[in-house]
Amino acid sequence: MSSVRAKKRLGQHFLKDEDIAAKIASTLEHSTEKALEIGPGMGSLTKYLLKDWGENLWVSEVDNESVEYLKTYYPELKPNIIYGDFLQLDLESNFGNEKISVIGNFPYNISSQILFKALDHKDMIVQIVGMFQKEVAKRICSPAGNRDYGILSVLIQAYYETEYLFDVPPESFIPPPAVNSGVIKLLRKSNSSLGCDELLFKKVVKTAFNQRRKKLSNALSGLIEGHKIRTDIGHKRAEQLSWQDFVDLTNAIADNNHN
Repeated sequence: MSSVRAKKRLGQHFLKDEDIAAKIASTLEHSTEKALEIGPGMGSLTKYLLKDWGENLWVSEVDNESVEYLKTYYPELKPNIIYGDFLQLDLESNFGNEKISVIGNFPYNISSQILFKALDHKDMIVQIVGMFQKEVAKRICSPAGNRDYGILSVLIQAYYETEYLFDVPPESFIPPPAVNSGVIKLLRKSNSSLGCDELLFKKVVKTAFNQRRKKLSNALSGLIEGHKIRTDIGHKRAEQLSWQDFVDLTNAIADNNHN
């Protein structure tokens, strides 16, 4: 199977627009010593990142043909190629306790999973620049009250400052995807914790949005153990609450359940 076909099967498309590739690479700030590119493929971003990051650039690639291509055309990258699936990657074994930046033209079919993994390593991954399907990129950066606002919006915005950078049209890729793409930038906030039970926070957010058409008093009835949510919150729906509102709600539920 050719690399192009393999990438298409994996939900990824090669970026052919050199100006866009250079623009994406230039948005990655030097806020960490090392950077990790996920899914470099044939190196459309890699060649620009190497100019800026040199030996401090690492790449994670699951496709064998792409790995061989990178070794041939970017020999200086050889020691820093991690052959394998980023979702299965043990980041600590590769980077120890170092802070890292992450960048990539992410495969559309696992882009949300990549972000959930980043959240699991939020104290290590301090910056993310990524290309996503446009509707996913918009969702991540969407403010409360917007129809695009959802679970991923809240969880990401609780820990990262989000910025939607620019659109990328289908004709910038080989093969062209059937959708538009968008590039976003995430910068880790200084908070070491949210000031609440973070496992309960995730549960509250997911439960609320899984029944997003219901008022929160009904959607969260299974978590509040017979107690009532404040009327001003209980009459709202999940999409109306900011991440900080969800932190406050989590603390209220925890307090109620301990009384």
